[in-house]
Amino acid sequence: MPAKPDHDQSKPEDAPHYLGHRERLRERFYSAGADALSDYELLEMALFPALPRRDTKPLAKTLIKIFGSFAEVVHAPVARLREVEGVGESAINQLKLIAAAAHRVAKGEVNNRNALSSWNEVIDYCRSSMAFSEKEQFRLLFLDKRNQLIADEVQQTGTVDHTPVYPREVIKRALELSATALILVHNHPSGDPSPSQADIQMTKAIIDIARPLGIAVHDHIIVGKSGHASLRGMRLI
Repeated sequence: MPAKPDHDQSKPEDAPHYLGHRERLRERFYSAGADALSDYELLEMALFPALPRRDTKPLAKTLIKIFGSFAEVVHAPVARLREVEGVGESAINQLKLIAAAAHRVAKGEVNNRNALSSWNEVIDYCRSSMAFSEKEQFRLLFLDKRNQLIADEVQQTGTVDHTPVYPREVIKRALELSATALILVHNHPSGDPSPSQADIQMTKAIIDIARPLGIAVHDHIIVGKSGHASLRGMRLI
């Protein structure tokens, strides 16, 4: 009987070293789940399709070091990603596809659901939409009498620390959509979701205009990289 070969004959002896690493990473992902992988390992796998002939481990570690986390990498601005050595258009397309998929999944959890009974999904959707933006955005979730989502619109985009909000324009749009309730959302690019005095005053101004028209303002949610804040939950409105 001939002796068994010392190596797997299905792989050439000069096969790149990372092929075995990729297979082991895939096996761990499927056997133990995504939670068993660190952020950089998950990012490695995400980059496999975009960089089939490269070891993605060094690049994944570099991206995590620069941006901080898996979520921050996939939501990073395209211009900043292009500044990283080794990141080409294929890698950027792959990362942005992941970000878009995460947003679409989160939005699907919110659609056709009672917003007040699926609050965690609403928060996840708001964070996936806005938490990693480099500019402030003011978003409106318009709800019907069953508290189901009618529309989700970004009303204003501002600078790194300010977004102009016009309460009468908010209510005008709610009336156009026949909405009976609103959830206000905006982000703090600094990462800290703590509300400012201006945030509180603006929210109260919208409530004062909305109440006589039969429109409820359920909450004002502020999202940041480090979490979120609910003005209703903090008893500020």
